[in-house]
Amino acid sequence: MGILASPILALIDPRLVPAPVLLSTLVLTSLLAIRDRHAIDFGGLRWAVTGRVMGTFVAATVLVSLPEDRMVFLFGSLVLLGVGMSVSGLRVLPFRSSLLIAGALSGLMGTVASIGGPPMALLYQDARGDRLRGTMSGFFGIGTIVSLVALRLIGRFGAEEISLALVMLPGVLIGFFVSRRTTAFVDRGYTRYAVLTVAGVTGVMVVLRQLI
Repeated sequence: MGILASPILALIDPRLVPAPVLLSTLVLTSLLAIRDRHAIDFGGLRWAVTGRVMGTFVAATVLVSLPEDRMVFLFGSLVLLGVGMSVSGLRVLPFRSSLLIAGALSGLMGTVASIGGPPMALLYQDARGDRLRGTMSGFFGIGTIVSLVALRLIGRFGAEEISLALVMLPGVLIGFFVSRRTTAFVDRGYTRYAVLTVAGVTGVMVVLRQLI
C-alpha cells in the first residue's frame, strides 16, 4: 500500500504523507495480522520491531531538522530506494542482525515516507504467502504505532492528519475485502511489476518537481 499509494498521494497533496497514510495502513495491517495470525514469525518479529524503534527515532530527528523542500526531496528519494530494493534480486536471510538492520531501515523509511515494506520484504520474499502477509502485517501494526507516536511528539500527527486518513479509510476497507477474492491472482506475480513501475515513475516525478 505504501509504495504504491504514498508517491501518488504526495503529488496530489503532500499533507497526505506520512501520518495519514500510516494511520490508514494501520487499519489494513491490523486486519491482515488477525486474518493470517497463525503464520506469524514471532521470533523474527521481536528483533525487527527492536530495529524499527531505533530507526523511527532517527527519522524523527531528520523530520525536525530538514526544511520542507528538502523533506519532499528526501521522500522522493526514499520512494526510489524502496523500488530499487524491491527489484534488486537480493536474497537476505532473516537472521537476528539482518532483522535489526531491516527493521531500522523500515523505521526510517516508514516514518519519513510511509514506505517501510521493502527492507522487510527482502528478508521474507521466499516465505509462503500467509507467512509473509502475517509477519509483515504484525510488524507494521506495531511499527506504525511507534512511528505515529514519534510523529505526534514532533507535531506531525494531529486532528488534521486523522481527518485526512478517514477520507482514505473506505478505500482501504474495500481493498481488504476484495483481496479475499484476488489473493491467489496477485500471488502469481502479475501485479508486482505494475506496482513498482507506478511507484518508480511517481517517485521520479516527486524528485523532479523539487529540482525544476
